[in-house]
Amino acid sequence: MKAMILAAGFGTRLRPLTDHSPKPLLPIGGRPMIEYNLLLLKKYGITEIIINLHHYGEQIINTLGDGSRLGLSITYSTEEGDPLGTGGGIKKAAPFFDQSTFIVINGDILIDIDLKKLISFHHDQKTEATLVLRETNDFSSFGAIEVDDHGQIRNILGKLNLENVSTKKYMFTGLHIIEARVLDGIPGDVPYYSIIDTYLDLLRAGKKLSAYITQGYWNDLGALDRYYEVDHALETGKLTLSHMTGIKEESNEQSQNL
Repeated sequence: MKAMILAAGFGTRLRPLTDHSPKPLLPIGGRPMIEYNLLLLKKYGITEIIINLHHYGEQIINTLGDGSRLGLSITYSTEEGDPLGTGGGIKKAAPFFDQSTFIVINGDILIDIDLKKLISFHHDQKTEATLVLRETNDFSSFGAIEVDDHGQIRNILGKLNLENVSTKKYMFTGLHIIEARVLDGIPGDVPYYSIIDTYLDLLRAGKKLSAYITQGYWNDLGALDRYYEVDHALETGKLTLSHMTGIKEESNEQSQNL
């Protein structure tokens, strides 16, 4: 399975830190933010990754290169002019996925999750996409996704009219698994702000979207307060992520061998 990391945003909520640097390269816990998700994918054998670029994208290329330093193969999808949004950015990268199921993850989240279990769940569900959700009390910041008693998504951001359907509200983590056919509904080479619009179209057409509820660690690093909080927690050892176990030790060993 291949994966895509969304990294083309301006990082406006993190200004002035992003005035001269792309958000994915901001240091957190001693390494660029984007490396945490790259190493999460690597842990579960997902080594072919495409990253979309816009704001200071050349800095990301200069830092990560072809990915070999991390044991990965990284391809880039540069968006010229106006950013294409999550939907348009994923659509532009469609040839990379070779009509196969793929993973998409936001470049500004930190998540600790077993991707093997997630992938297995998605294949068992046989739906158009599986969205990783979690509980929250802050729907004003993150929006609500409504899930029925069978684990199927029925409404997103309150855009659909539901009658006589029992649902529970969750928030979207920014991690999802998508079937390639979903991209057929996205216009090509034009800004298409959100993949959520496509998901809503699928629900209106009677297609199924599955919810995978995670209780593991998650945080959105796109705001200054949370960015500094998580950076401190990682630096002091108050926060540890399962996919980062042994990473520092490996880096030290490699340095000693140079």
